[in-house]
Amino acid sequence: MSVSGESRGRSQQMRDKAQELKDAAERSTDPEERRRLQEKARRLQEQSEQEGRMDTRGTDPM
Repeated sequence: MSVSGESRGRSQQMRDKAQELKDAAERSTDPEERRRLQEKARRLQEQSEQEGRMDTRGTDPM
């Protein structure tokens, strides 16, 4: 797999994990736990978006 392919895969994994955290937050009955999960999901989503933007710039093969 190429470097950009690995990065895309990692970004997708982060997005999937962020969605799992959002879902867990929705199911949580504890307000503090819900807030913590939502915040963690938000940070993970932002990180995956940043990596995605870097990915679209392309990589130098050398």
